[in-house]
Amino acid sequence: MTTDFLHGTVHEAAEDLQEALRSDDLTLQLWEGLSPLGRNEFICWVEDTKQPATRRRRIERTRHELFEGKKRPCCWAGCIHRTDKAPSRWQQAVLIDQRAK
Repeated sequence: MTTDFLHGTVHEAAEDLQEALRSDDLTLQLWEGLSPLGRNEFICWVEDTKQPATRRRRIERTRHELFEGKKRPCCWAGCIHRTDKAPSRWQQAVLIDQRAK
């Protein structure tokens, strides 16, 4: 297996996510086959959780979605932390404005 871990464009994967993705060679190969933006979306999606149980489910779902050939997390509006791209109207209304309340 590779010793260097590929992260996203904005986010770095935490140890628990890295451990799950390094759990077998094929999972890691699928992860490494994603674009940096694709990896970033999965990392942001996992990091966005508040509850440990939800985080564990999202990490496991990340593995499943990689095996299904997904390049981004299903049903995720996208990372709002990117500085190279303004948030969409939907992201602004739902993700950003909702958190400000």
